[in-house]
Amino acid sequence: MRRLCWIVGPLVLLMAHSQSWAQDLVTTGPLHGSSSEKVGTVFPSGTHMLLDALSIEEFLKELDESPPDWPAVYGHGHHDPGHDDRLFDLNRKRDAKREGRAVLSWHIAFAWLGELSNFDDRLRQYAVSLGPKFVSTAWGVVRFKPEDVPANLRVTLSTSDQERLRVKQENGSPFEIEVIMSGRLVPDESIVYDFSHEEEGGGLIMPVVRIEQIAYFSIQ
Repeated sequence: MRRLCWIVGPLVLLMAHSQSWAQDLVTTGPLHGSSSEKVGTVFPSGTHMLLDALSIEEFLKELDESPPDWPAVYGHGHHDPGHDDRLFDLNRKRDAKREGRAVLSWHIAFAWLGELSNFDDRLRQYAVSLGPKFVSTAWGVVRFKPEDVPANLRVTLSTSDQERLRVKQENGSPFEIEVIMSGRLVPDESIVYDFSHEEEGGGLIMPVVRIEQIAYFSIQ
């Protein structure tokens, strides 16, 4: 079952910052077909598509070689006096070890999940509520983290997609889409290792990405 934490449009607006890169980020666009068929035509050639567990694991291997020993880091849990120190030490050592690696400059793409919400009659576009996607891997659960969550996401629908939306609305079903974002790791905070809030002692890995491009894809 997918775990989502929806970030609704108005709340996203409050989280947006004023960096020039964010001002230039285009957050509106058409709804493309499924990512498995169309993603290669939308993003620049050479983009590393990190859309499944296998590709993400290969990416992490390039960055940090091997998964953490999560049981050793976790110890006896939050009540273990060395718990926080071990987690901090894990992040500090891995940050230092990956310095200078070519993978830090890769252009990468990852998926979050979106849901259509309000319709803007003037713009003829639908607002998109955005939520993270959690991917289970051999390293732990991976959740890509934008450096700044993009705001004011809007998508336009084709006639056939508008009909799909109408049917879903009549059935009381949400219209979910895949939101694929691309960019590069933030140099000073490329990966954050933490513990899962869902699984006792399980690892959570958060690559932190400065977003350069956003595209919307259909979930069939």
